[in-house]
Amino acid sequence: MLADLGYQGVALTLDHCHLDPFAPELARRTAAVADLLRDLNLAVVVETGARYLLDPRHKHAPTLLDDERQHRLDFLLRAVAVGADLGAEAVSLWAGVRPPGLGVQPAWQRLVDGCAQVTAAAERAGIPLGFEPEPGMLVEDIAGWRKLSAALGEPPAFGLTLDIGHCQCLESMDLPQCVAEAAPYLVNVQIDDMRRGVHEHLEFGTGEIDFPPVIHALNAVGYRGLVAVELPRHSHAAPSVADASLQFLRAAWANAQPGRHP
Repeated sequence: MLADLGYQGVALTLDHCHLDPFAPELARRTAAVADLLRDLNLAVVVETGARYLLDPRHKHAPTLLDDERQHRLDFLLRAVAVGADLGAEAVSLWAGVRPPGLGVQPAWQRLVDGCAQVTAAAERAGIPLGFEPEPGMLVEDIAGWRKLSAALGEPPAFGLTLDIGHCQCLESMDLPQCVAEAAPYLVNVQIDDMRRGVHEHLEFGTGEIDFPPVIHALNAVGYRGLVAVELPRHSHAAPSVADASLQFLRAAWANAQPGRHP
């Protein structure tokens, strides 16, 4: 469906229904997905934000900050292997929310330790990581990503996933500045509409973002990777929302070209 609509890639969230990394015959299923992506000429990024894959009762649990973080680490290492086998542009991940009773410094140490192991695996597999700042999580903005990258020794494989809506939600910079700040490390972009101070992914045109300047900024910094629509609450209307979203982005792209927008 996405290929028929005209999309050039897909951000694939590993989940119960989408290439479950814990189900039997993973290698065979991954090869089948790789064949399908190639036949449809779709690029791919692997996302790891499935809500209830690891714990059926607690959203996103466990994270790299939890006592049971080894389960999350195992999942991320599997995601790196799947991403490499798919020829993905990147594997995206995030920090998680600091558990009650866990201090900031112990939480940071857990995160650094976990990310170091995943980064080492990504380096061996030859695939970039795209770490995503998420509002409300231990790393929620570009400055937090910089701090984490520095703690890891700034490894080249540890890149940045930039969600344009998240920037609108909480970054102090305007959106083109966010893109410019992220540009040297950018391996993955997610795009959605959002309002200031409210972490809710909205359909294009229903939030506060002016998109042509954002697209112009991505062009200006030379970003050529996927820009994936991320609307996690709209699967009930996926065909129509996917179609409308692409049409909106095409119009924004046209308005972002030189001579068409300030």
